[in-house]
Amino acid sequence: MTSVAVVGAGLIGRSWAVCFARAGWTVRLWDPMTGASAAACDYIAAMLPDMAAADLLGGHAAEDVLTRITVIADLEDALQGVHHVQENAPENLEQKRRLFGDLDRFTPPEAVIASSTSALLPSAFTGDLAGRARCIVAHPVNPPHLIPLVELVPAPWTAPATIDRTEVLMKDIGQAPVRLEHEIEGFLLNRLQAAVLDEAFRLVADGYGSAEAIDGCMRDGLAMRWSFMGPFETIDLNAPGGVRDYVERYQGMFRGLTDTMRQSADWAGPVLERIEADLRRKLAAADLPQRQMWRDKKLMALAAHRRAYSTD
Repeated sequence: MTSVAVVGAGLIGRSWAVCFARAGWTVRLWDPMTGASAAACDYIAAMLPDMAAADLLGGHAAEDVLTRITVIADLEDALQGVHHVQENAPENLEQKRRLFGDLDRFTPPEAVIASSTSALLPSAFTGDLAGRARCIVAHPVNPPHLIPLVELVPAPWTAPATIDRTEVLMKDIGQAPVRLEHEIEGFLLNRLQAAVLDEAFRLVADGYGSAEAIDGCMRDGLAMRWSFMGPFETIDLNAPGGVRDYVERYQGMFRGLTDTMRQSADWAGPVLERIEADLRRKLAAADLPQRQMWRDKKLMALAAHRRAYSTD
């Protein structure tokens, strides 16, 4: 049976464990903190029945998925004989370098070593490794067991075969990989997210709308289309002659808008007080965990809908 070592049992690690286990993989879960892996398994056990009810376990019973996940106390033992490593350590460069040294030393030479990092370039922590050609970033969106996107980010020395193998693997376990041609700060997703967030903060800071107004524009407007198509396909369908026609019609208008977006807001400045107040009026801080569970159930329903009505 194909096996994977999931290194780090936090929010992302436990979610990856579900992704692999529901695809039939044997998961070896390791975390340096005592009790972290066991707590992750408890969380997974509580979550799996809801996923089964939404038919998000690939037809497998919740208990069968759970039995494929084993807590391993020693890192070297967790890495023995695995076909893939998915690392989920904190976003600390020195810690990542030390950990990848151990992963490269103890992992079978034919296995890919992938990092879930969302902020560190792979060249920053794999350059000195003997096996650096098999290292790659496979950055998911939280939570990956409900949101399928995975960004595949190579270092300059990542072997093409490593990228190909990781892409095939991610598709095989039900994820939706996208390949970057070169590494770049923030990768693709977070750069797109940064552009939206920066303008959202600026619009509130400059007094044009509330946090709820901005959220409403995304939730009830752009997100309705973007939940099943991207911005390029959106504009391709929004002009009679496709994307070229759209650009000819609207580039001048959008250029006028982007020229006013050169100045970023200070996210931690006075605007944060207003945004936080807007959000806390709607949801008390004590209710955040319950709302997070609500979000995940909504994501389950959306994932089930997308599977039933494929957008391919």
